[in-house]
Amino acid sequence: MRSFFLNTAVVLCGSLLFALSFPNPLFYNGLGFCAFFALAPVVFVICRNGIVSCIAWGGLYGYVSYLLFNHWLVSFHPLAGFFAGGIFFFYLSVLFPLMKLAHLGFPKRGFILMTLIFLAYEYVRTLGFLGYSYGILAYTQWRFIPLIQIASLCGVWGVSALAAFPGVLTGWVLARVKDGTWKTGVKYAAAPAMVFCVVFAAALVYGAAVEGAYRAEFPSAKIALIQPNNDPWKGGIYEYRKNFAALTELSDAALRAEPAADLVVWPETAFIPRVYWYLTYREGNYYPLVKELVDYLAAKETAFVIGNDDGRREVGANGVWEDVDYNAALFFEKGDISGVYRKTHLVPFAEYFPYTGGPLGMVRRALEEDTHFWKPGTTPVVFELARADGPLKFSTPICFEDTFGYLSRDFTRGGAQLIVNLSNDAWSASLSCQMQHLATAVFRAVENRRSLVRATTTGQSCAIDPLGRVIAKAEPFTETFLTVEVPLVDSQSPYTRLGDVLGQGFALAALAGLAAAILHIPGQRSILTKDEHAKKNTRH
Repeated sequence: MRSFFLNTAVVLCGSLLFALSFPNPLFYNGLGFCAFFALAPVVFVICRNGIVSCIAWGGLYGYVSYLLFNHWLVSFHPLAGFFAGGIFFFYLSVLFPLMKLAHLGFPKRGFILMTLIFLAYEYVRTLGFLGYSYGILAYTQWRFIPLIQIASLCGVWGVSALAAFPGVLTGWVLARVKDGTWKTGVKYAAAPAMVFCVVFAAALVYGAAVEGAYRAEFPSAKIALIQPNNDPWKGGIYEYRKNFAALTELSDAALRAEPAADLVVWPETAFIPRVYWYLTYREGNYYPLVKELVDYLAAKETAFVIGNDDGRREVGANGVWEDVDYNAALFFEKGDISGVYRKTHLVPFAEYFPYTGGPLGMVRRALEEDTHFWKPGTTPVVFELARADGPLKFSTPICFEDTFGYLSRDFTRGGAQLIVNLSNDAWSASLSCQMQHLATAVFRAVENRRSLVRATTTGQSCAIDPLGRVIAKAEPFTETFLTVEVPLVDSQSPYTRLGDVLGQGFALAALAGLAAAILHIPGQRSILTKDEHAKKNTRH
């Protein structure tokens, strides 16, 4: 019973350390230093328990840690919190036993393979329909500017490795304290710890050197970011008209403050009535409001990017015409739509659910009662704005999309000089949610050496330079605008050229290591070293 309560307390402590490492209600920037030890309780429990027990402890850790970390999901839909908790209950109930196999197969230095398995898990869980990038350990370091510069070389995975290893190593040594073998653990950990210190120091030196290099002069763009501080989906025509008035008033004020602005950006779905639909089909009650929008934009010399529900009639898979909706960014020049980007990576359960039949069909119908599903786009679009001092090429990941490295990389490889994110986190009513989102966006700037600006409904509207520094930010939950001037960089970083090869490498190395561990376990007479046997005999 004492062991049960100890394991429970340690798992809950690990969950709390994990949640505190990220932006949270108590510390809005997060306690990033906690991340370096957040995995120590995890590894302690894994080392002190059998494989079957690790399944249960992993499930508990996964559910509690993400319930604390992503507490704001329940604001969107009660089922969202249930599914997120359930998904991570499953993920961690698999991860813990795999890390236990590393411990059993390599009793001397299994902490190395345990770290690789954890990093492989972080990479794999960002893939596919359920792909979710919140909670990657690297994002806890979003304010540690010198350290995160290595993301331009290897993405977030190198930063995650540096954040994860100390905790794994600490937990490994602490697990040996009870049986008196911690000195042996320290002996085998000494050399890897020294290598880690050298690599960590090298990362900081690289970060300092890069910061000096980016003091050179670059061309720039002036952007006006609009933050209307509303939930655009609430209400009908009256609320839509009220929101439109707020958007235009803020835009006019921004242009008065910076008449030379190259671009005005409205947030995700800031204007709800479907512009293309009503201009094309003239059906429904919102055409007069859409016409007012187009007339307003036609009178402006400045280009606009507007988040909108892009409704179309398209031929479906069965050859029949159907009405479809895309979550889109519309690029306007003097009232004309010059280009459209449609969100390609939709939020699972909240914006997209591919299953329509059977029990999963019931889940879909329950979700659709409180949310709006979209059809995913297929193409990473790069817009081009003609300017007197040269064209401005930019792309517009929408909301959740700036949490994925591969998307901003695709835009940059396509020629984008600037990343313009349109977000709506108003539904969460949570500063923690906004700050966690901002923390991920910082890495998109560093990875590709691109400035990144964000126009959001309620926050965090901001500008981030190519080094990941937040150089301007609007007050959250305030109706306001932000005018910024950001540098434009054309060169491609190693990450832009190579992508997530380090994450893939971690996954392959973990698979190979697990295979070796499984083959090695039957040959182990004991998980104790010769020194440990001697120590036990001395005690006897």
